[in-house]
Amino acid sequence: MSDGKTTADAYRTLDELNAGLPDIERSPKDGGELRLIVRRPRVGKREVVTEAQLDATVGLVGDTWSTRKSRWGKPPHPDTQINIMNARAVALVAGSDDRWPLAGDQLYIDLDLSDDNLPAGTQLTIGTAVIEVTAEPHTGCRKFSERFGVDATKFVNSKDGRRLHLRGINAKVVQPGTIRVGDRVRKR
Repeated sequence: MSDGKTTADAYRTLDELNAGLPDIERSPKDGGELRLIVRRPRVGKREVVTEAQLDATVGLVGDTWSTRKSRWGKPPHPDTQINIMNARAVALVAGSDDRWPLAGDQLYIDLDLSDDNLPAGTQLTIGTAVIEVTAEPHTGCRKFSERFGVDATKFVNSKDGRRLHLRGINAKVVQPGTIRVGDRVRKR
């Protein structure tokens, strides 16, 4: 996997990103696919795995969510256990598959993440686990901009980007279980 360093030449322009919006809007409403699982064992490190355990206390087992402090020094918010990004959105923003983990999310799913499709409180089954979409916002940050460019941050935080949650959504584990790349993701 790339270390996150890139040149501005590798960044997609806002025009290129906007041209890809129709494909993202065609994401499945239900029955999507879990395309990638990424653990964050340490700050700045990523482990791509094909199978993982979701736990109601620690979130994604092996990830540092439960031990990291917020930027305000507070414990992690329980509604941000699992970070999810639309697989089509990350593919567009990142370019190559090996750059997807740089977004910093744990699950990359080919599924419509909009509020219209997945309002807070919606439960999703993945493998033997169940997660619940939370209202806690997930937006593009400084690191996202450094890794994918200012235009990518503008794109995911645009009116359409916010409507579709192109930067992603947060969720919490409500039923522990095993998830695997290729699992169907269904609304309960």
